[in-house]
Amino acid sequence: MKPFLLLATRPEDVAADGEYEAMCRFGGLAPDHLHRVRLEADPMPRVDLDAYSGVIVGGGPFNSSDPDDVKSDVQHRVEREMAGLLDEVVDRDFPFLGACYGVGTLGTYIGGVVDRHYGEDVGVVTVELTQEGADDPLLAGVPSAFAAFVGHKEAIRELPPHAVRLAFSPWSPVQMFKVRENVYATQFHPELDLAGLTERVRVYRHHGYFDPEEAGAVVARASARPVTEPMRVLRNFVARYARA
Repeated sequence: MKPFLLLATRPEDVAADGEYEAMCRFGGLAPDHLHRVRLEADPMPRVDLDAYSGVIVGGGPFNSSDPDDVKSDVQHRVEREMAGLLDEVVDRDFPFLGACYGVGTLGTYIGGVVDRHYGEDVGVVTVELTQEGADDPLLAGVPSAFAAFVGHKEAIRELPPHAVRLAFSPWSPVQMFKVRENVYATQFHPELDLAGLTERVRVYRHHGYFDPEEAGAVVARASARPVTEPMRVLRNFVARYARA
């Protein structure tokens, strides 16, 4: 099988390695079937899409909607590199799944409105499928409403007409969308279980997502509901697009 490509931007090794392990585990991928590139560390190498089954973008510290003058040189570089890759991905309708930071990158690229209006506190929300989502193969087997972990400073406020909204939550109008047939992004985290969320709360407790003194309470609230369904999105993505 041709590997999948994970484009990561988390500078903290614990969080970056945890994300990679979770993508492998919930995607049903052996490590040699998920090639990771850490964009926060080095420029994106030349990507030959024909060498991969699909592209996955993980989460990270960057907010696409931040003013240009507060973005770091690394973030500006990553945004240029992602836009260049998306030129080919969208043009070819190449399999792509952007999780978390993927919403900002793909949403901005296609002309959506991305800002902080619908940012979400770290925790559990109920995600509901639209009719288009219920009919979409990446959401096969996923209930019409399910619990998912979120935690984002920015979100999609408005999609352009050529994008298809697949899921939403009570506060955030766009939890998942697609462009063309094979290019997807999710606001919720399809790679997170409670252990993974707990680790990220520890790693990011001083990054402005919540009051650091409330870290224990954040985890306690997140523990109140089981989160079991979002991982199907990853499994479905791998099953649908894996190719020799």
